Amino acid sequence: MVALQPQLVHDAVYRGAKGSPDHVAVVMGERQLTYAQLRTATNQLANTLIELGSEPGDRVGIFLHKSVETVVAAYGIMAAGCAFVPIDPLSPADRLESILADCNIDIVVSEDRLVERLNETPHGAGLRAVIGPSAHITWDQVGTRSVDDPDRVVDPDDLAYLMYTSGSTGVPKGMMHSHRTSLGFGQWGVDYCTLAPTDRVASHGPLHFDISIFDIFSTGLAGATVVLVPEPVTKFPASFSKLLEEQRVTVLFTVPFALAQLSLNGGLDQRDLQRLRWVLFGGESFTPRHLRSLMEALPHAQFANVYGPAEAPACVCHLMDEPPTDDTPIPIGSVSANTTATIDSDGGLVIEAPSVMLGYWQRPELNATSLVRPGVFRTGDLVRQRPDGLYDFLGRSDRMVKARGFRIELDEVEAALGAHPAVAEAAAFAVTDADGVTTVHAAYVLDTEASIGEGDLRSHMAARLPSYAVPVTLRAEAAFPRTTSDKIDRPALSAATNPPT
Repeated sequence: MVALQPQLVHDAVYRGAKGSPDHVAVVMGERQLTYAQLRTATNQLANTLIELGSEPGDRVGIFLHKSVETVVAAYGIMAAGCAFVPIDPLSPADRLESILADCNIDIVVSEDRLVERLNETPHGAGLRAVIGPSAHITWDQVGTRSVDDPDRVVDPDDLAYLMYTSGSTGVPKGMMHSHRTSLGFGQWGVDYCTLAPTDRVASHGPLHFDISIFDIFSTGLAGATVVLVPEPVTKFPASFSKLLEEQRVTVLFTVPFALAQLSLNGGLDQRDLQRLRWVLFGGESFTPRHLRSLMEALPHAQFANVYGPAEAPACVCHLMDEPPTDDTPIPIGSVSANTTATIDSDGGLVIEAPSVMLGYWQRPELNATSLVRPGVFRTGDLVRQRPDGLYDFLGRSDRMVKARGFRIELDEVEAALGAHPAVAEAAAFAVTDADGVTTVHAAYVLDTEASIGEGDLRSHMAARLPSYAVPVTLRAEAAFPRTTSDKIDRPALSAATNPPT
């Protein structure tokens, strides 16, 4: 029996298959699945996992490049009572091994071109089963399994997915989300964007990036269509804008970098994007002048800055009434529905919301400091509340360093450099030498055809920062290294910087 209002994430698929079986649920290029077909594929994968001996609460890896199978895998794993663990297909071997071993994964949904990488890791070589590759259990074999709803009882508070923090360095930590907290995020998307079955939501990011949860879950709850953006298209703004036009996309949620590139190089003046009614962005700060350009190019769309770490997604948002008129940083906004926010004694934002994670997987020491109580999360982000009630983002508490005896906020340094009209992107980071001395450095990417000397940039920053906060070195880059979720890879920049001698 399918609940009228979904209590489990995959209930949305069942409800869609019952009410609108022939409506397209997911599309990528020439491939698509209706809600009826998605329900069938979901059940067949779930029943395959149960036949393989998967138990409720088991973690099942998804090690796939973006595809229709990615969506099937997420829903099928949850329908089996298990939790899906998305793994970046570009992960280095040590990170892949760390994730597989950390949550003791013994079944992975993958593809032929990635199996060798699994086998190269100690844990991956010992997996019980790999679903998808020709050498293991193929999708054709999955397609012979029962299409009946799986005989598995799942509770709303059971684990739905486990997502590891992004980045290329450090020990990854897994954020646990239940069906209830996942639906808290998904329902926010439905309500905030008034999603309807007629909507077509672009999924620009990879599954291991939390924005993809909005793309898939919110779309499913609304009975709408998720349009998966192929990975090669994400790298070429003109191809991306063409896809938005051809696929009649109505909602787009992605990172500022992708939107800035779309504005600068997407040829928007040659596209008919009148159907695009929502543009949401988050994950990093959006340079005001690039946002202004994009909003002017898409005057019919509503824009919103969506704030929220993967531990508590979409907890604060700011609807842009008009394009920014100057280079003042854009506020993160006001708290979302059913959410409360407080500022602790250190200036940190504390969130209570339906979307707050259960905790970090097997990290009790982190849970003790990050979770005040169930549903209440210390974000680690420093904010201030303005007289109009909106919150300004001041930086990460862990992005505050002590150099030359002074406390320096790296985000403030970054904002000062990025405010120069010739600078397209800026990044500030700290480097500690062998003697334990910490210094602040910065790198920048210039706007196309812009030219400026380091001395001018230093004068610009000196007018906005105390002298001790002006970076020791300024380095021009043709382009920044980026994580697979298109965020600036600051650890890579830091690692390439030689501290002063």
